Amino acid sequence: MKAFVVAKYGKDGARAAQVPEPTVGDRDVLVRVSAAGINPLDKMVRNGEFKQLLKYRLPFTLGHDVSGVVTRVGSAVRGFEVGDEVYARPRDLRIGSFAEFIAIDQDDVSPKPASLTFEEAAAVPLVALAAWQILVDRARVQPGQKVLIHAGAGGLGSTVIQLAKHLGATVATTTGTDTEKLVRSLGADVVVDYTKEDFSKVLSGYDLVLDSLGGTNLEKSLTVLRPGGLAIGVVGPPDAGFAKQLGAPSFMGLVMNTLSRKVRKQAKALGVRYQFLFMQADGSQLRKLSALYDSGKLRPVVDRTFPFDQTLEAMAYVEQGRTKAGKVVVSMVTDGD
Repeated sequence: MKAFVVAKYGKDGARAAQVPEPTVGDRDVLVRVSAAGINPLDKMVRNGEFKQLLKYRLPFTLGHDVSGVVTRVGSAVRGFEVGDEVYARPRDLRIGSFAEFIAIDQDDVSPKPASLTFEEAAAVPLVALAAWQILVDRARVQPGQKVLIHAGAGGLGSTVIQLAKHLGATVATTTGTDTEKLVRSLGADVVVDYTKEDFSKVLSGYDLVLDSLGGTNLEKSLTVLRPGGLAIGVVGPPDAGFAKQLGAPSFMGLVMNTLSRKVRKQAKALGVRYQFLFMQADGSQLRKLSALYDSGKLRPVVDRTFPFDQTLEAMAYVEQGRTKAGKVVVSMVTDGD
């Protein structure tokens, strides 16, 4: 089958290849890929940024988001049948949605939201799971709390805005002039145009900040939190919890804590907290999210769809910052289908 694989780590390390169809284990569902979402994480994995923690064997197929149709089920699989329309964010070390087929553990799979096309559904799993794990699992957001979401027009930001609003939060976001109308339509109550204003000068007293930019932006985010408030970073720096989540040796936890020492020290001085989040695959959470998409509480934002043969071009489009809003998707569907 055709796939896009990482043959070597680095910017030029991904290429098209012919690879064997996946082996289907007892707990696996084999999915014929209809569409796959592009995520910044694909670039990070391709570049080897997590190679000390996520030990992929080169070459490996890339891709963290998928929608498609079940074509085979393992002997221990319950709840899925051939012909089911599904979506998933496969677990780490078993990614590979940039391919014609992918075998996924049944625990990572959910029925696709019936109201979404395959292309829309492929834009959802990673960012929706991250949104759920940030707002529900980690921060336990309650009605009336104040949440600041950076880069609100992005794939993650646009999803977190909607879920935070559904949970009853007052939502602020940063975005550019061209996307202010979009983020307001998604539910943002307060919009800061980062090209005109410094958010840290106009916002204060927030319970939670989601930072997807890092660096100085993260440091300034700590200053808008109320005492005891929480900043969650998704681009780093990582902390010991990340190493523990991936089952890494204990010394790696010390390394991760060293990387985040500066920001954690700054947070402590301000009386606030910092945590790193690396989302986890979870089919049961995707089922809950499916209900929110089908009820209209959430909607995907898709910037552009590329044909599957142009997967590398789609990755470059995202990497070059050309995405205007939401997610970029690659589709197996051709005009003749």
